[in-house]
Amino acid sequence: MPNTVLSREEIVRRGEAIYDQQIRPKVEAANRGEYLVLDLETGDYEIDTDHVAASDRVAAKHPGAPLFAMRIGYPTLARIGGRSTVVALP
Repeated sequence: MPNTVLSREEIVRRGEAIYDQQIRPKVEAANRGEYLVLDLETGDYEIDTDHVAASDRVAAKHPGAPLFAMRIGYPTLARIGGRSTVVALP
């Protein structure tokens, strides 16, 4: 599925599914609050405190691949004002 064009909704659906099924148990406890960027074609991912750095590393390995980004343990990637909500570990 090289360089697949996906809707935003499909990127989120696939990214969340891959994260929940394959990645969450390996990374969530030790990386809460950090950013994870996932290549939806290969399953490769990078974790960093800077989401741009993580995105750059994944994109360098797999140019043109659809990427999914998230903040580990949080329902959104970022916030503007207000309060953050931490998601409980399962």
